[in-house]
Amino acid sequence: MPSKAFLILRSGLKGRVSKDARRRCGSGLPRFLAMVLLIGPVAAFAAEPPPGASSCSGCHAARAAVKTPVPRLEGRPAADIVTAMQQFRTGQRPATVMDRVAKGFTEPETAAIAAWYAGQKE
Repeated sequence: MPSKAFLILRSGLKGRVSKDARRRCGSGLPRFLAMVLLIGPVAAFAAEPPPGASSCSGCHAARAAVKTPVPRLEGRPAADIVTAMQQFRTGQRPATVMDRVAKGFTEPETAAIAAWYAGQKE
């Protein structure tokens, strides 16, 4: 048996919603549409890297198969990335390049990049 949402959408595509579909779903359509409208843009936004994140891929490998002494960022906790960036920025963590890179990002930019990398699948 098709789901209620499917029936409503199918009926809506024909330009009408049957009385039976309205009776069975009640107020489910507004909730369903609101959910689709709210989740759709969030999912699309989450897939896009924030400004500055692409600069990390020059040294930090995207795949585990790549052997490099520079740690991967994908899947790391955002708090760990933010802490490391703060330590690079203040000189508490030794670096060759990251101290200068970290100083180029604001705290909100760093947090956005860290959250994006934390959400990436390994």
